Amino acid sequence: MAAGFALVTRFAISEIDSIIISFAILFLIVFVGVFFDTLGTAVTAADEKPFHSKAAKKLYGARRGIFLVRHADQVANFCNDVVGDISGVVSGVIGAVIIINLVAFYGDSLGLGELLLSVLLTGLISALTVGGKAIGKNLAITRSTEVVWWLARVVTTLEKLYFWKNRGKSQG
Repeated sequence: MAAGFALVTRFAISEIDSIIISFAILFLIVFVGVFFDTLGTAVTAADEKPFHSKAAKKLYGARRGIFLVRHADQVANFCNDVVGDISGVVSGVIGAVIIINLVAFYGDSLGLGELLLSVLLTGLISALTVGGKAIGKNLAITRSTEVVWWLARVVTTLEKLYFWKNRGKSQG
């Protein structure tokens, strides 16, 4: 999957002429990785008991919260490893394409060599990713119940929308 996403991203980004849009996409991909890493960590750090209390009060999303905490290994694997790692690979590919586009468009008029540009951009991507994940993990550990409950409500809403959308289709 990572190779497929990297290939598609490489060709899609190379067609974008705007460096600003390329950087916006890069930051979005880094944010997605940090966001999903936060969700995966929160699910593993959360306790099931508060969700039983919420479920007893019939609060929206509480039953899904219990499910997420009980399946924390699978949720964390998907969020941290699948989405997080693919985001890391894709952000690296986007960074490389941005460097290629900068060098192709500006040449050496920026006064920076290709090597220095790649070191600077790699450092920026790494700093945003590592710093973002550190902040996200702190939030996930200290506020795990709130993060998981938010996720549970979003998943419950998406499930209801999906069920509503597919309600009229035949079961064949």
